[in-house]
Amino acid sequence: MRNLVPVLLAFAVSAAYGQAPARTAAANEAPLAALPYTPGLDVTAMDKSADPCEDFYQYSCGGWIKNNPIPADQSAWSVYGKAAQDNQRFLWGILSALAAQQSGRNPAQQKIGDYFAACMDEQTVNQRGAAPLQEYLALIGGMAGKQDLPGVLARLHTDVANSMLFAFSSNQDLGDSAQVIAFAGNADAGLPDRDYYLKTDAKSKTIRVQYVDHIARSLELAGDTPAEARRAARAILRFETALAKASLSRVEQRDPYKMFHKTDLKGLQAMTPAFNWKDYLQAAGVAGVKRFNANEPAYLRALNQGLQQLSLADIKTYLRWHTTRAMSPFLSQAFVDENFAFYHKTLLGTPEQKPRWKRCVQLVDLQLGEALGQEFVSRAFSPELKEKTLHMTRQIEAAMEQDINSLTWMSEPTKAKAREKLHAVANKVGYPYSWRDYSAYGVKRDDFAGNVVRGTAFEVRRQLDKIGRPLDRSEWGMTPPTVNAYYNPQMNDINFPAGVLQPPLFDGNMDDAPNYGNTGGTIGHELIHGFDDEGRQFDAKGNLKDWWARQDAKAFKQRAQCIVDQYAQYTVVDDIKINSKLTLGEDAADLGGLILAWMAWKTEIADKVLENREGLTPEQRFFVGTAQWTCQSERPESLRLHAMTDPHSPGKYRINGVVVNMPEFAKAFACKPGQAMVKPKQKICRVW
Repeated sequence: MRNLVPVLLAFAVSAAYGQAPARTAAANEAPLAALPYTPGLDVTAMDKSADPCEDFYQYSCGGWIKNNPIPADQSAWSVYGKAAQDNQRFLWGILSALAAQQSGRNPAQQKIGDYFAACMDEQTVNQRGAAPLQEYLALIGGMAGKQDLPGVLARLHTDVANSMLFAFSSNQDLGDSAQVIAFAGNADAGLPDRDYYLKTDAKSKTIRVQYVDHIARSLELAGDTPAEARRAARAILRFETALAKASLSRVEQRDPYKMFHKTDLKGLQAMTPAFNWKDYLQAAGVAGVKRFNANEPAYLRALNQGLQQLSLADIKTYLRWHTTRAMSPFLSQAFVDENFAFYHKTLLGTPEQKPRWKRCVQLVDLQLGEALGQEFVSRAFSPELKEKTLHMTRQIEAAMEQDINSLTWMSEPTKAKAREKLHAVANKVGYPYSWRDYSAYGVKRDDFAGNVVRGTAFEVRRQLDKIGRPLDRSEWGMTPPTVNAYYNPQMNDINFPAGVLQPPLFDGNMDDAPNYGNTGGTIGHELIHGFDDEGRQFDAKGNLKDWWARQDAKAFKQRAQCIVDQYAQYTVVDDIKINSKLTLGEDAADLGGLILAWMAWKTEIADKVLENREGLTPEQRFFVGTAQWTCQSERPESLRLHAMTDPHSPGKYRINGVVVNMPEFAKAFACKPGQAMVKPKQKICRVW
């Protein structure tokens, strides 16, 4: 996934919503093309006083960084982030118009218009206060004994968040990708990563103190006395710490074999005898499920121990906290402010909440994304743009096959399997072939929190209904307006939403060089993910299967270690280095993807006569084009968090760390041996 400013999944809803004064959208009802245009290669974003052979990132992005300070409502700011905000402004205009329109809307337009109107009705939201929360607090409070937990938890998983105590959903069987089975995984904890609970440095200890304070203040808002809330907060931290100790690290989770533990109901029950799975499945509406994947059995055993040891009151406290945490962004100002203060200001360093319109647009995209996506695509994505992207994709796939054929470190039998997988990759560009049906999702114009709950229930039910049914390989994991792209190893597909195929990321007004450097690099990046340290373990059909000859796997790991060693030397912030074992997949995809893009571009221009433009040769324009997608600034707090949780390296190293391994770059800029962007030939890293 070539995401520059990733969203923490555990806090996806919190990140998408907060509170700010309402604001009219009248001035923003304009087509996407009417928004300020930024070219795919922007010479004003460069710092030509910098030597490209010493710091290519500064040379390409120095002007952008200087002229684009981080907005007060952002933890980081980037070319990707600005493109996403431009898309949001465009969607804001569409949603505002639909919200104001009382007739002539189709059912999908009515839903997204009414949802947006309810979200923007700040006065009604504040008048309702904590009322939407009380139903669930009462449900928790009504538990007479631990035997009631499965039924209550099933309701909370359906309506509020399907990741309290444990996560329960569906996914492809890792051993048989054509089958969809149930998955029981780790809960989303209140802190972003298990290491936040376990590290003993002063900063981590301070954050845990702040987390306890945040829990206590939130529970006070929900009705606890200060003494009760403080006592409960300490108990919650102890329980979550015990679960964190039993959890795999993010690096360990990159090994799919460590996450593959297929079992039946009897086996799952044996892991957690203190929890009645039969009652839970009955209450969740999936009583007939027989096959499960237990992501982390050690976690489930630790959960079982906790359920045995905790009192009923402590279990209720945990559920009250996580229900309050999940719903806080949709309640009154006090709840939203408290949620923002910890999850955005403390953890990410963001000074101000996003304007309400941004958060409402994000929520519509989150819960009704394909209905909103239809409106986006009809206005901002043409068949010609789709065909251009597919043409580039086919060229990059041809380059990948050429690369595989030329490898000296891989045996012919493994090459044959690699080609088989490459030929099986499905290319999804722009939007789904069939749009999601939201008719079962009830949206009310005067019930914002209720809309969120019903949207959560709609998606949870949609996921659970997949269990035991034929796999739908046409489904997308991102919505069309999204400014991002991804590869799915079990689907064996690469996905490019319409939102990422807009200027400056893909610019039809530009020459091929920056477009191949930028979008071509993205396509290559996603394709390489099928062959990185994690993706290579899945076969052409998306099954977890070892198709590598032993000596080839050893050679791959040796080459990948070169990348690990290189990136481990880079500093993120203060004394924190890149966790290069965590970022290996993205770092390898950045490098391999750009090599493929270069090969495809050279094929595209083979019979063309190219001229220098804006003082840059075509080769230089290719490299500046790829660098400028990563131009970014990030707050120190955000850098610290992402160093622990994000599989992507910071933008600077996603460029300098790549070009230093490409002799083509050194030639393009006439760099000399000994300069920072030039490696000795024997030290150059390359896997693909």
